[in-house]
Amino acid sequence: MGITIKDIAKIAGVSYSTVSKALNDSPLVKKDTKKKIVKIADELGYEPNFAAQRLVSKQTKIIGLIWPTIERVVLSTLVTKINNKINKTPYSMILSVESTETALDTFRKFQVDGIILFEENSKPSIRQTTIPLISYGVAKERDVEYPIIDANHEQAMYQAVKHLYELGHRDIAYIGDLSSTDPMQAEKYNGFMKAMEQYMLSIEDINMIDTGGLDWYNGYAATKKRFENPTYPTAIVGGSYDISSGIIRGIKEIGLDIPRDVSIISYDNIPQMANTEIPLTCIGVPVERLAEEIVQSIIHCIEEKNITSNVKKMSPILVERASCEKRK
Repeated sequence: MGITIKDIAKIAGVSYSTVSKALNDSPLVKKDTKKKIVKIADELGYEPNFAAQRLVSKQTKIIGLIWPTIERVVLSTLVTKINNKINKTPYSMILSVESTETALDTFRKFQVDGIILFEENSKPSIRQTTIPLISYGVAKERDVEYPIIDANHEQAMYQAVKHLYELGHRDIAYIGDLSSTDPMQAEKYNGFMKAMEQYMLSIEDINMIDTGGLDWYNGYAATKKRFENPTYPTAIVGGSYDISSGIIRGIKEIGLDIPRDVSIISYDNIPQMANTEIPLTCIGVPVERLAEEIVQSIIHCIEEKNITSNVKKMSPILVERASCEKRK
């Protein structure tokens, strides 16, 4: 038979409830007592009986995360940040990269306490669920019954063009995924176009380059193709960190200098952008802040049993680095 909290309580000379509170890091237990109980539990090799805890609390203390892929750097970074923040709470996280419908069925079987959904490509079909659910997605023109964390992609790209305009650039290109089925990419495109029109900048077809994807190679291949034309833009807005990394490599292979010949500003805001071949000027919600908001929101929904369709629009932040300079 395994070690129980009764065994720990007997050795520690405290009540069962004190042991339970200490092992759940309750502030109601004195630090010295808590430290003593945790030490005894570790020495005895105590492992909590999650099944029994679930019967009592009606909770699994597990949050399910539905994610499209962990291959792209930004997404893997955000997943890691979310997991790290969940680990600082009484909850644990399980990750699914299956289709939304399959993942939801799996999480229902696991009886998770809450679900975080990443919406990429078309709007997912979600059957009514009693499990608290929040989405990282786009809130525009949506009819949903769950909260949405919106990173404000449109505003970010508007600010990107504004920044380049203020640096004196007038010939600006966009290299990104122009997919009409991915609402996030559509918002980026809309933001770029609004800013170009606002500042009365010419929108040339040759400067609207569709990468057809969001990976490094998509950005690299699109850049090489665009610069087959000897007339090139003075600045580029990249649709993502991965795409912009490919843009940098493509431009350097052509023999042009960044930022003297071409300035680059990229969507996304992750620490890795300071360590690319040319440190990237970027615009987006910082990944740390985004992860914090997502985790706080799902735990609030779980513990307050508050599943409403509120929208949290976050504010993008511009970080200036070496990939942009004033146009002489």
